[in-house]
Amino acid sequence: MKRELEPWEKIERSIITTYRRELWTPFIHAVQNYELIQPGDRIAVCISGGKDSMLMAKLFQELHRHTTVPFEAVYLVMDPGYNAVNRQKIESNARLLHVPITIFETDIFAAANASEKSPCYLCARMRRGHLYSKARELGCNKIALGHHFNDVVETTLLGLFYGAQLQAMMPKLHSDHFPGMELIRPLYCVHEQDILAWRNYNQLEFIQCACRFTENCAICDNGGGGSKRQEIKTLLRRLKRDNPNIEKSIFRAIHAVQLDTFPGYKSGGILHSFLERYEEDGKGDAT
Repeated sequence: MKRELEPWEKIERSIITTYRRELWTPFIHAVQNYELIQPGDRIAVCISGGKDSMLMAKLFQELHRHTTVPFEAVYLVMDPGYNAVNRQKIESNARLLHVPITIFETDIFAAANASEKSPCYLCARMRRGHLYSKARELGCNKIALGHHFNDVVETTLLGLFYGAQLQAMMPKLHSDHFPGMELIRPLYCVHEQDILAWRNYNQLEFIQCACRFTENCAICDNGGGGSKRQEIKTLLRRLKRDNPNIEKSIFRAIHAVQLDTFPGYKSGGILHSFLERYEEDGKGDAT
């Protein structure tokens, strides 16, 4: 007689069966295509408590079971000052999903809320710094964040529309302030709609607005309600009515930037002009 699967086992199975094409395959594609994991890595899988990071934790557990590449994972939760309800929800979801989390506490929300200028920017910077610091303390050489395909597309448009720059979100980065540490984004090719579908299929509930500024909002997701990012999400939904592949086009575009067609670009923080190579190239094509 077959044993009835535990809830966490059913959730795990759904990742590699029901949602294999939508979740497991693009996760593995990102890991391999961008060379995110190397033998001997010890990775801090950073969990905020939302749907993205919780799924990422489960994907890492599956990968650890099946890969031939030896690596270690620490499932790291930073409490920046969550209210009691959100903290309890993160811990109960970790138990439900059988994710062995390591929690450490900070006062980031209090510090950011006390700032009169750009509290969200300050909060993001402080979060990243605390995660790097704790991960290094735990012997890790990488931190993994749960940014997904849609975050990549939206960030590109945010920079273009509101920052006057063509700048994308990279699948991995070397840390500027923590030598030897890297940041990786294994959900880089996973679509948010598929994460939502997996969450709903398994009847899971994750924290939404953890930020103390926005924790009472009903429509935002991790602080996104009413923000410029939410405006971009709305715009993309409208554009997709006429062009369902518009997000894929933007994603592909950042992988094939034609620098020769830009009058200026930055590399290594240095601004360059097309005039530097114009005469040398001898092109001068007016078409």
